[in-house]
Amino acid sequence: MPHMVGIVTGASRGIGRAVALELARRGVTVALASRDREACLAVAEEVVAAGGTASAHGCDVADAREVDRLVAEVASLHGRVDVLVNNAGVIEPIGLIDECDPDAWRRNLEVNACGPFYAVRAVAPHLRAAGSGVVVNVSSGAAHSPREGWSAYCASKAALAMLTRSVHLELSGAGVLCYGFQPGVVDTEMQVLIRASGINEVSRLRREDLADPHVPARLIALLCLGRPEELAGSDLSIRDPEAVARIEDAARRAGVPA
Repeated sequence: MPHMVGIVTGASRGIGRAVALELARRGVTVALASRDREACLAVAEEVVAAGGTASAHGCDVADAREVDRLVAEVASLHGRVDVLVNNAGVIEPIGLIDECDPDAWRRNLEVNACGPFYAVRAVAPHLRAAGSGVVVNVSSGAAHSPREGWSAYCASKAALAMLTRSVHLELSGAGVLCYGFQPGVVDTEMQVLIRASGINEVSRLRREDLADPHVPARLIALLCLGRPEELAGSDLSIRDPEAVARIEDAARRAGVPA
């Protein structure tokens, strides 16, 4: 498998950290980005200690200029960009629509929907020039099923699902594959906020019923490296056994370590 460079946003913790570790374990040089660069440095040290290559970058994905700078920095440092995992996301504000702060509601869309757009926009010229590349947008079942108290999150993830389809429409002809991936209910700091809210049935799930972040992260890594063309443009779910099997099969055929 040729050497690849991947950018992972929201990489300081949770699913993003796990995705970075899973990609690095399979030979990808990972550029870790989040607002907390120090936390990304700690993850980069984990990658290096395990024999991989990583760099840490501070970036607020809601700021298009910062995202442009991030991509330019990674391309200059590592010589290329092959993979983008749009993982950075926020759940707040949690609350009924008439109780939500408008600034917080807007910030949710800026992070969850605008951020991935800024990142795709910045990496697209690199991927077009290379004639290949993969974008994975970390989606949610909330993109398709509304949840009480999550109006901003559901709206932003629905927008992200349509962005996935738009990227596929515009970039697949240039060899760039784009996927949405719904990781399910995962044991992350976001779930701590959800449980504390007490709103809707998701807040009542027990922590022991949540998945370890490496469970969806492994499948995201396999999706990036196995590149199943027939699944491109889709919003895939970890709860779909057929989709999971096809991701694993494509990775196996491509010689990607399980």
